Amino acid sequence: MSVPQYSIGFDLGSSSVKAALIRLEDGAAVGRSSYPEQEMPIQAPQPGWAEQDPEFWWGCIKAVTRQLLEQTGVPGSAIGSIGIAYQMHGLVLVDEQQQMVRPSIIWCDSRAVTTGQNGLAAIGQEHALKHLLNSPGNFTASKLRWVQQEEPDTYARIHKIMLPGDYIAMRMSGQIQTTITGLSEGIFWDFADRQVSSDVLRVYDIDPALLPDIAPGIGIQSKISATAADELGISPGTLISYRAGDQPNNALSLGVLHPGEVAATGGTSGVVYAVTDQPLYDPQSRVNGFAHVNYQPDAPHIGVLMCINGTGIQYSWLRKMLAPGTPYETLEAEAAKAPIGADGLTALPFGNGAERILNDQQVGAQVLGLDFNRHGKAHLLRAGLEGIAFSFIYGMGILRDMGLKMEVIRVGNDNLFQSAIFGHTVASLSGCTIEIMETTGAIGAAQAAAVGAGHWDDLSAIHQNLKKVGQYEPQSTDIDAYRAAYKAWEKALQKTITP
Repeated sequence: MSVPQYSIGFDLGSSSVKAALIRLEDGAAVGRSSYPEQEMPIQAPQPGWAEQDPEFWWGCIKAVTRQLLEQTGVPGSAIGSIGIAYQMHGLVLVDEQQQMVRPSIIWCDSRAVTTGQNGLAAIGQEHALKHLLNSPGNFTASKLRWVQQEEPDTYARIHKIMLPGDYIAMRMSGQIQTTITGLSEGIFWDFADRQVSSDVLRVYDIDPALLPDIAPGIGIQSKISATAADELGISPGTLISYRAGDQPNNALSLGVLHPGEVAATGGTSGVVYAVTDQPLYDPQSRVNGFAHVNYQPDAPHIGVLMCINGTGIQYSWLRKMLAPGTPYETLEAEAAKAPIGADGLTALPFGNGAERILNDQQVGAQVLGLDFNRHGKAHLLRAGLEGIAFSFIYGMGILRDMGLKMEVIRVGNDNLFQSAIFGHTVASLSGCTIEIMETTGAIGAAQAAAVGAGHWDDLSAIHQNLKKVGQYEPQSTDIDAYRAAYKAWEKALQKTITP
């Protein structure tokens, strides 16, 4: 094999697979690509369900890899390491031949909410929060329990369970593994006992043999098989040396690794992710703590994650309904024609499954206060953006109540944070400076893989090329208008949710 010159990172989302190629010599990103052009389909066989076909994910991984190598002219033999970031909380099930036994139940699927509530009652709320930092909720373990109870024939065929990133690594290497970070996002990890949770396995009657072996999150996990190498166009034996859920990975990409640092994203879902070294939890489990990428049992860096399922998906839906194919820059200009508060029009963005910050309620997206004689396209667009921003502020209030301090938030230069309306609304109401960094999750995964493979010394090397390209500061001149609009939005929300 030739001397490694590049590292490749993948970011498996629910909309597309993104990939990036970095040069090991200086860490520079030399190419980026995504596939497919249209959003990946999500099947909803019943209301509140959300499934995807992992075989389709693998097809996208193959296509985006060859696309990236062709675009850059880099030979596959020059790739020295591979990193994988992936949509969190999904459930992937395979038999002994590593064949799928059913479609993946993905992160925004709501079917296991009641299952998780029953699991919390069986474990005991105080004990669960102290050991798991979360209720079992609608996470991977509860989804597995749902399959066990509702699809027993399918459950009987399971050889191993995986998270989405574990499945991609399996297709690349033929080995089935997971990580501590992955186990924690599935609510399988006991932070107090520092091992797989015996409580969850006992309450859900899960055979521990169904869980994969544990590999290091950052470090040599496995190698590309000859079969996968042929499919991907890279060399057999290439190291797979990093794996993490998309939100911990996004934080790593933005240089958010240490207690007190905060990252955010505004894609299909919206997230604020704050790092702490304390086992913090919300008594209502509306936000959740997971092992961060640099978590070690004796150095427990924990990411407290506030997630809103319905954010960017609301705005993309509005575009599809109001102005199909129109560039988001054009929509931004149109939305700016409406004043702060959209002349009394209020939008609740919770139309993408049960919302953790609303105690797992599924309230649906709503537009309230519509006046046919006053409101037009600009008002709908502005209310959509503001409604998403207000949901961020609502969730950040939970984090602050837990004692987390937020002064600076780092974000990527993409998705909702490219909207000045959205960015200024969040900055003004939170009092935070929002720093926009030029990076992506796929770049971060490629860089972390370089560390895991030993090409770079440590995680600090990741950020030598991290550049700030803009920021949003709180707007003092319009703060009264922002506060009034948020107060009206919160009042509308309180009327909607069940006490």
